Amino acid sequence: MLTVHHLENSRSQRILWLLEELELDYDLKFYERDPQTLLAPERLKAVHPLGKSPVITDGEITVAESGAIIEYLVETYGQGRLVPTEPDNRRHYRYWLHYAEGSLMPWLVMKLVFGRLPKSPDMPFFLRPVAKKIMNQAQTQFLDPQLQTNLDFIEASLQDQDWLAGDFSAADIQMSFPLETASNRVDLDAYPHIQAFLQRYQARPAYQRAIAKGGALEPLA
Repeated sequence: MLTVHHLENSRSQRILWLLEELELDYDLKFYERDPQTLLAPERLKAVHPLGKSPVITDGEITVAESGAIIEYLVETYGQGRLVPTEPDNRRHYRYWLHYAEGSLMPWLVMKLVFGRLPKSPDMPFFLRPVAKKIMNQAQTQFLDPQLQTNLDFIEASLQDQDWLAGDFSAADIQMSFPLETASNRVDLDAYPHIQAFLQRYQARPAYQRAIAKGGALEPLA
């Protein structure tokens, strides 16, 4: 039996969505974040040494990392579903599957970290104004332009198609978390195709079932 070790408000939400799209049975083990650090609980290290989520177990097999989990599930249980067969679409599928975490998500993580550092309880009170100024400059001069470049690229990629690799695929599922994260940290008014993409996939019954089971994604403060 497949088991998803699901951390609240995390990347593992898209693994639930994938399993719902594939109509597979699975057990759900729920983990809560530390309210102060927002980190996963230590007990997740009993499943995988890094103690991160998502991670799945399938009998004696343990698989971590979103992209690796998605590839494992579609290859093992997909029966050809959610993976393009046309060569060009397959190439785009593979690109988006790795772009989500390799290119887009690091900028969003840095934006979160830079926003939280000046508020850290470990930051001396008298240094907070200086830290805030430095972090704000880093965001406006470095992080925000990089995010804009990436979002412009995604917007252009969706201009003439509903999905990122032709028909709906697991690549769209993989891209869901960074784009929902972006929607909480960046004004998407200038990106109507991205907004329409979000609305399309959020209307899918499998997505809604996953949210009902795993909980909605909320912005991390």
